[in-house]
Amino acid sequence: MSETQTQLPTDTWIYASWQEYEQAIANLLNEKGKSYYYKGHMRLEMPPVSFDHGKDHVIIIFAVTLFATIKGILATGLDTTTFRKTGIQDCQPDVAYYLRERAQTIPAGTGIVNLDRYPAPDLVIEIAKTSLLDDLGTKRSLYEELGVAEYWVVDVQNAQIIAYAMADEGSKRIQESQVLPGLAMPILEEALRRNREINQSEVGAWLLSQFQQKEG
Repeated sequence: MSETQTQLPTDTWIYASWQEYEQAIANLLNEKGKSYYYKGHMRLEMPPVSFDHGKDHVIIIFAVTLFATIKGILATGLDTTTFRKTGIQDCQPDVAYYLRERAQTIPAGTGIVNLDRYPAPDLVIEIAKTSLLDDLGTKRSLYEELGVAEYWVVDVQNAQIIAYAMADEGSKRIQESQVLPGLAMPILEEALRRNREINQSEVGAWLLSQFQQKEG
């Protein structure tokens, strides 16, 4: 692999040793890109610049945190954090959550989350604008193997959420979260649609009313 190849994001999976991957992500640091490593291949992505991607990213984090707060579910959310099994797997999902007894599993001051030492997140979310097929395919397999309990892909183009419950290195489609019981995908999808039309304070107020109705 040439030096030029390792300096540029690929937005596709290319063969690389772990050492080549480490060199590539060292070069990527200045670009603030995302990186993944799985089955002897790496994928480097430039940070998204889409307005809709950024808005959906914010509203999904708000919705999940708000729901957990109302339901009294302990939650720690992480934004574009690196999770690593050294030499084997590496990922930087857009959003990840540790829930309930795991909410304080990772101590303050941690840099890269070492998955040989700490558990995988309960929930991982990828916000997909141009990476939809990869998020539904290879990355889903990666998260299955890492032991993530639930995985959502937010389809920015269609304001849709494709959610999977994961177990035994497999996954199945779900319409309601299993790690956050009572949180239905159609409610989140409606929030995404409203996010296109009104400001986020109004979307947040609508979500609050929906969650409080279910609480009552």
